[in-house]
Amino acid sequence: MKYLAEFNDPELATRLLDDIRATTTRPWAMMEVCGGQTHSIIRHGIDQLLPDEIELIHGPGCPVCVTPLEMIDKALEIASRPEVIFCSFGDMLRVPGTDRDLFRVKSAGGDVRVVYSPLDALDIARRNPGRQVVFFGIGFETTAPANAMTVHQARRLGIENFSLLVSHVRVPPAIDAIMRAPDCRVQAFLAAGHVCSVMGTEEYPTLAERFGVPIVVTGFEPLDILEGVRRTVRQLERGEHRVENAYPRAVREEGNPAALRMLEEVFEVTDRPWRGIGVIPDSGWRLSEGFRSYDAEYRFDVTGVHTVESPLCRSGEVLQGLLKPHECEAFGTACTPRKPLGATMVSSEGACAAYYLYRRLDAATPREATPVG
Repeated sequence: MKYLAEFNDPELATRLLDDIRATTTRPWAMMEVCGGQTHSIIRHGIDQLLPDEIELIHGPGCPVCVTPLEMIDKALEIASRPEVIFCSFGDMLRVPGTDRDLFRVKSAGGDVRVVYSPLDALDIARRNPGRQVVFFGIGFETTAPANAMTVHQARRLGIENFSLLVSHVRVPPAIDAIMRAPDCRVQAFLAAGHVCSVMGTEEYPTLAERFGVPIVVTGFEPLDILEGVRRTVRQLERGEHRVENAYPRAVREEGNPAALRMLEEVFEVTDRPWRGIGVIPDSGWRLSEGFRSYDAEYRFDVTGVHTVESPLCRSGEVLQGLLKPHECEAFGTACTPRKPLGATMVSSEGACAAYYLYRRLDAATPREATPVG
């Protein structure tokens, strides 16, 4: 708690805000990539305390939210099979598929279990040799090494009744796709510190140079985000476009070498569809040929899935930064955490969930809040 409090210091926050106000001379729009940052921004009212000229655009930084509907429906089909124990983190259970979610599969008799680590699922497979155990492996680069290690461990131990349903996505190709969109308004990025703690920052200078945008790696506490904004505004005002690391206590340029070696051995890069966005080339991982037998999509031959998105849900526009959650007509009425139309309303990192939880229900919410302390 001592160290957490240090990154919530009101006096330091005031100094950073004063510096940001003194530096800002024109309108700027920057996107935070991570959903965890979005929740911190909304929870602490950081966006309301910044100068009116600065707009924070919420990006597709929630891995649950961008998991494509087809993959959700495949998970539901696999989890419904009597021979399967389907394991997942808890935030996936309420994510709506075409006509149901994992909670409904569980209530209908499916063996759906919440675990806290993919290794928990591997242990379940070890203790239930007569059942097929599937772990739903989603996430950005942050969670991919643990899932890769679990598959590696399964093969080493000869546990053959374990498989991984893979829906991992990568941040740099998403930034590339966002900047290439014809209606893009983003002028800078706050990059996700936890992703860069694994992958490092080596992929970002090319993006900063190609699109002429600053990219500042930041953490998740209020002072982390304010420092990231301060550095970003300084670059924008100077006409610079560099990669800066404002999260050095966790991020190194080279990333985590052991994690990177594990990813390279177990996964290979592939095109991935993003829910509400579409297919982004080279934006995901799948199990490599040497580990393909542990791929649940191949093992269960899940094909012919027919998906139907809710016509009322505009989460795709939210994920692309084109729409704030409370600007969706269904927000807080037809779509609530108890009856969600899209994953952005139920994920712990979803922008819609943040706006609902912290009562940002009106598009005309005044810019005043108590952010820290």
